[in-house]
Amino acid sequence: MTRRIYFLALLILSLSVIACSNSKPAKEKEKQESPQERWSVERAQRWGGKQPWIVGANFSPSDASNQLDMWQADTWNPELIDKELGWAEEIGMNTIRVYLHYFPYRDDKDAFLKRIDQFLDISAKHHIKPMFVFFDDVWDPYPKAGPQTEPKKHLHNAAWVQCPGEEILWNPEKHAQLKSYVQDILNYYKNDDRILLWDLYNEPQNTNGLSYKDAGKEEYSLILLKKVFEWAREINLSQPISSGVWAGDWTNPDSLSVFNEFMLENSDVITYHNYNDIDDFKRVSEALKRYKRPMICTEYMARGNNSLFETILPYMKEK
Repeated sequence: MTRRIYFLALLILSLSVIACSNSKPAKEKEKQESPQERWSVERAQRWGGKQPWIVGANFSPSDASNQLDMWQADTWNPELIDKELGWAEEIGMNTIRVYLHYFPYRDDKDAFLKRIDQFLDISAKHHIKPMFVFFDDVWDPYPKAGPQTEPKKHLHNAAWVQCPGEEILWNPEKHAQLKSYVQDILNYYKNDDRILLWDLYNEPQNTNGLSYKDAGKEEYSLILLKKVFEWAREINLSQPISSGVWAGDWTNPDSLSVFNEFMLENSDVITYHNYNDIDDFKRVSEALKRYKRPMICTEYMARGNNSLFETILPYMKEK
């Protein structure tokens, strides 16, 4: 996430309308396609054609300093989540983007999976399908399990932490311990229709200069980004996978960064972030149509940049 986000809407830009009545369940219909291949354009469009207009927010319960506070046993609060997702349902949201973290899995896998399952039950009760994020390259690079720091007033994401954090990220030989985190969760939920999609890695190109001086972080992020896509492809998922482009110029395919090129060429569904005004938002959104896949903006809304609900939402609803 960037400095300007707290509660951000995301929605799908439908590139085509495909009739899906009387279709077979995904696990039957799609099993002929190799689990180690990117979804075809046709399969991605079939998935998109089954969706309503997707609108929602990045979500963390209001009592949580960060994603560890949300998911750890001592601070897990399903009652508050139920109440707040009820508010989301009341204003028409049908998805939420939610960050997971490796540490609760590492400390007690079975209990963590039970909390995810409870979260999915609560979401389904409110007709909301989450998209889960496994890794995040932004904010505090030194996460620690246990009690988290209190947020600072008026400072966005003052207590948010990275996943997996510098200690593991900057040591590729330690990346192997993350494989079971990704694959155990994916295997457990690979056919669960309560889940919209899997967002594998948030802003892996982000050097995170506000938290520490970058000294080659991108090299290690690219290594992990490629691994997590490989791990996910080994699971025959019924849901699509993605990682969102957010920095640099992706309107020109000849000038893509190595990160954006990899994410755009390997995501089943295109996701992206944009915090600029409606003219720029339209420019980058129209450019991404060249991939002919469903498109979801998973982060926007920065009032200082004139990125506003009242201008961005109508455009995405129209598309």
